[in-house]
Amino acid sequence: MIRFAAVDPGMRARQLIDAASFGPDALKVIGEAFDAAWVEIADHFGIDRVDIGVARYQLATAVLAVATEHTRDAEALKRGALQKMALDYRK
Repeated sequence: MIRFAAVDPGMRARQLIDAASFGPDALKVIGEAFDAAWVEIADHFGIDRVDIGVARYQLATAVLAVATEHTRDAEALKRGALQKMALDYRK
């Protein structure tokens, strides 16, 4: 079990990805997709560390939700994660 209480809010997302049950090749692509997606949306979340940490965690969960063990296309994974995050935000 990962404990998040003492972790920097911005690091929770990366820990979630690193602890996911995927092989090393898939995790590499997942990490690339997460980083690329964050670059696209980071400006929308201001400068508050907690708000940024929450947004990054939501993005990480979106990336992991659309990823599979056979994920090899970081761009497609990024687009899918951003779509999922947008749909979840609307709910």
